[in-house]
Amino acid sequence: MRAQVSLSHEGGNETLTADFILSGLFPNMKYVSILIYTTILIYLAAVAGNLILLLLIWVDPRLHTPMYFLLSQLSLVDLALISSTVPKMVMNFFSGRKNITRLACGTQIFFFFTLGGAECILLTLMAYDRYVAVCNPLRYAVIMNHRVCLQMAILSWIAGILASTAHTSYTMNLPICRSREIHHFFCEMPAIMKISCKDTSAYELVVFVMGVAFIIIPFGLIMASYTFIFLTVVRMKSPQGRNKALATCSSHLTVVSFYLGPCVYMYMMPGSSHSPEQEQAVSVFCTVLTPMLNPLIYSLRNKDVVGAFQKVLRKRPVSKQNTKISQQKTTVERVKEQGLQEHPQSRSPARGNLL
Repeated sequence: MRAQVSLSHEGGNETLTADFILSGLFPNMKYVSILIYTTILIYLAAVAGNLILLLLIWVDPRLHTPMYFLLSQLSLVDLALISSTVPKMVMNFFSGRKNITRLACGTQIFFFFTLGGAECILLTLMAYDRYVAVCNPLRYAVIMNHRVCLQMAILSWIAGILASTAHTSYTMNLPICRSREIHHFFCEMPAIMKISCKDTSAYELVVFVMGVAFIIIPFGLIMASYTFIFLTVVRMKSPQGRNKALATCSSHLTVVSFYLGPCVYMYMMPGSSHSPEQEQAVSVFCTVLTPMLNPLIYSLRNKDVVGAFQKVLRKRPVSKQNTKISQQKTTVERVKEQGLQEHPQSRSPARGNLL
């Protein structure tokens, strides 16, 4: 039984309890179990896809470039993002329990905003990487050196952590005067703000400003980078180089639209303009579908990744075959040596005849 404390508050009675209640994924849906099993399959596919992409980038020396280093960071973000929401949702569904502790709720909010902010910055830095590679290829190795890549990755994570700390501390200190049921499948700031008895209109302005910093400005920088890239690609004389640049850039633009588009709807518009069902649908797209689609988008049209994957698949059978051949050769050599030791006179006549 949850401990409850009632405190007087200017806006009413504030109830502090240890747990929140999560309504789950589309609780009014008739066949919600089918949706849960589908989500589990998507989660497994996302984990497998991102892990394979990370393995390929780590194993294949041809993928040890700034672009793939940033892509590996994006895969790490996607792995953590989907793992911060889906396992808890699945556990609650199969156990029949809908509660989530205050600490776990705050942890979900912290990781969600940290990873979301880091992804926004990473997408911007990946666009800059493509800009330098296409528009200034002769200086690419100098500008995008190993040290700069590390600084980019650190910057994206630190920016996400700082923004997340501010959002989490504010959200978890909101007084809850009504039901503690969160109409969502995980703890998300807009859903908690709706059940608070405090006027959050001032903080909605802060959220809007943060959205400008993490969504609108990155989107503007990305579009500016790709405008210059497009103008450079049009002037390319080599059809092969043009097609390769367009394939890489189109993959990145697809990921940008999949991620930043729903974020604009969720955080740049007033909370009263969308229903809990719409919020859940957007969150499913951002936190479940996008982490699964990202490795597919970056690998299916990328010859380097496909080549690395084929190389890994060919490596194992060949190595086993070589091992068997070497073992057979060793066995044959041992038999010959034993035969010579047992019958040393067997080769003497041959030597005599040759002499």
